[in-house]
Amino acid sequence: MLAVKITLAALLDLYSDEIFYWQASTRPAFAYSDLPFMSALMAGAGAELFGNRAIAVRSFFLMAGTSIPFLIFWLARPLMPRTEALEAALFSLCLPLIAFLGLLAVPDVPMIFLGLLFIGLFERATRLDTLVLWVGVGIVAALGMSTHYRFSLYLLSGLIYLLLTRSQRHYLRDVKLWIAVAIMSIGLLPAIKFNLSTELSGLDYHLRDRHPWQFQFEGLLHPLKQALLVTPPLYAALLVTLFLVIKRGRHGNDRSGLFAVFALVHLAVYMVLAPWTDSTRTSIHWPLSGYLPLLVYLPQTLRHVHSRMLNIMSYRTARRLMIFIPLIGFAGTLLVFVGVGSQAFSSQLQPFLGTGILSNKMAGWKDFNKHLADYLSAATDSPDLVIVTDNYYTAAQIEFGAGGGFDVYNIDDDKAVRDGRIIQYELWQNNEYGLLSQAGKDALFITEDSTLTIDEKLAVITRACSIFQRLVFVNQLTLFGGDKSFSFYQGTHVNDALTKETEDNHQNLCPLPSQAWLDQPVAEVELTGIVKVVGWAFNDGGGIKNIQLLANQAVITELHRTVPRTDVIEIFKVERDPGQPYVGFTADLDTSLLPNGRVKLALEVTANSGETQQFRETVVRVKNYAVQSTDQ
Repeated sequence: MLAVKITLAALLDLYSDEIFYWQASTRPAFAYSDLPFMSALMAGAGAELFGNRAIAVRSFFLMAGTSIPFLIFWLARPLMPRTEALEAALFSLCLPLIAFLGLLAVPDVPMIFLGLLFIGLFERATRLDTLVLWVGVGIVAALGMSTHYRFSLYLLSGLIYLLLTRSQRHYLRDVKLWIAVAIMSIGLLPAIKFNLSTELSGLDYHLRDRHPWQFQFEGLLHPLKQALLVTPPLYAALLVTLFLVIKRGRHGNDRSGLFAVFALVHLAVYMVLAPWTDSTRTSIHWPLSGYLPLLVYLPQTLRHVHSRMLNIMSYRTARRLMIFIPLIGFAGTLLVFVGVGSQAFSSQLQPFLGTGILSNKMAGWKDFNKHLADYLSAATDSPDLVIVTDNYYTAAQIEFGAGGGFDVYNIDDDKAVRDGRIIQYELWQNNEYGLLSQAGKDALFITEDSTLTIDEKLAVITRACSIFQRLVFVNQLTLFGGDKSFSFYQGTHVNDALTKETEDNHQNLCPLPSQAWLDQPVAEVELTGIVKVVGWAFNDGGGIKNIQLLANQAVITELHRTVPRTDVIEIFKVERDPGQPYVGFTADLDTSLLPNGRVKLALEVTANSGETQQFRETVVRVKNYAVQSTDQ
């Protein structure tokens, strides 16, 4: 498993969160807008020690993630036989996202690593009661609070356990516990200091802004999503384990009770919050910390269930069913690696799978940075170009590709807000307001088109035109059959103040993207013989050069705007397309030029600026009748 993770860590480009933590590491601080310092420290230390490569950034996360089975063994060994402790460790590789842990440089890795250390030290401290163990609890708790706000659930679990367990309540009056609390409080200082200096922005994001706090029916599906994620047989086995450890805890087994509390707090909190919070996060990886304590007792559970099953089936059948549970989980682990790892082979897999199937968040950035470097080396007339992007992901990838050492500005008011990082870029002065310090300089402006809707692209370009005295389209980079694409623009003279509108907007110098629509044929219609193709296209930033109809990404015919479409002109308030009101087109399409079956139709529009875009991918069903022979 380590070999697989090392291979993928070397092949895959950095994911968006990973690249942010690397970028944060180049600007050292005790806390950042969304998290304290631990993830940035680990990412930066890896890059500093092993070079400016993706695998180097991930190196310390790989070490921590790979240690999880060993930590599970360490947790289990004092409480059960060696064989069962080894089985518990092995079962951690059958939890798909736990086995995957460490491949990505994300805060869940150190949080879970330190969380398991905390549980193990806390269990030993409440059993052996030595000062050294309690000091260890405090140190690990302090480090844990430096990873993520969610680590507080581990501390809450420990407190609940001490309050609910009669035999353990005396620790609440023990000076050794309060020494641990004093040490732990040091770990709170970075987050407290940052929040006090930024009007509680970090807490506001995690406790208010990040979540809708309105009931969402989708949240009720949380247990089902978790069952699919963990794999249903293993999920059921873990729930049985939870039931059994709770039962033993209520009957006086304080060790079972301890692990039950740590598991139940994590699982219950996220299940209760699921209908009210950010469903894309709470339903996926957040509850992982609740499953790990249960792994310690999972071997006992499987043996218990196996013995009960012998009443209704043979020993061999029952044993096979028990083995089936972790095997299905391990199959899920392999699927996760295949799914994530496929991004490293997008170009090879696309001919078989087609476009729009594989994720490319961790692919293509090396090609992007090479394209950028080639452009900058050729731009001898503007050697000191300022680089500006539409989102902070791209800006951070550019800094990483260049090995750091200079700032890239972004005008991100969408992703940065959604991810709780807008305040951070304001503090770093890498945002639109920081760009004012570069007034009078020329710039290269880059948009990641594959992440933008047409309305978002219009808003971004309009905004960019207010930042520069003039904006001119330069070229495009298209990767993976269009699944990842960028546009590059030359910005002349950064303005010394932010304005809503510039004179250039009125002089038709703003290179707005085209807009187009295919009215006919409609989706899923059956096409035979000669059919009408009807639609419209316009570009309010300078007009359109040509329009092509594509079928399965192959050019079928040219389309010409000869039809007046006053409805389009009025709805979209088209003013500066020189072809208006003739923005509509119609043409006859011979379906014999198309293969039988499902065909994807799309429009490819090239503006006079040179920018090319695709629109309206419509799936139709082609049915060409074979011509029968009439030989006598």
